[in-house]
Amino acid sequence: MTKDQKTHLIAELSEKIASSNVFYLADTSALSAEVTQMLRRECFNKEVGLRVVKNTLLRKALEQIEGKDFSELYGTLTGHTAVLFSETGNAPAKLIKDFRRKYPKPILKAAYVEETVYIGDELLDSLVAIKSREELIGDIVGLLQSPARNVISALQSGGTTIAGVVKTLSER
Repeated sequence: MTKDQKTHLIAELSEKIASSNVFYLADTSALSAEVTQMLRRECFNKEVGLRVVKNTLLRKALEQIEGKDFSELYGTLTGHTAVLFSETGNAPAKLIKDFRRKYPKPILKAAYVEETVYIGDELLDSLVAIKSREELIGDIVGLLQSPARNVISALQSGGTTIAGVVKTLSER
């Protein structure tokens, strides 16, 4: 790879990382070509971008991004590294967990989700449990609607009771 190609790749990676609020670093070493192709297909189906990169180029790309501190991730840049990009915070974690039911890898090295860094494979279950922005908004709307629904239903049921009492009294 020439120096110009490396420079172009670093610029492309730093632009992709800067525009993404969610990316995961995973170890995909020792996967056969067939299994790697299955992983790529699964990523495509779940709208998760997968890119295998050299650690030194990834580190340079992370260092070029202004306004964000990725220094916690530098220690994980060893061995083979694949970067998974997503719009949803838990999509790559779910994908990794589902894929590992059949195969031993990918192993989560680190994740950057909405300005929070997660390091280590043991945090995979925590990352799966993270709710997306849309799920959180849905929960909040449901919580806000719940008391109003209770009041309306209480008023409606009480209204029929009062009407029944008034009708009975008027008949007497």
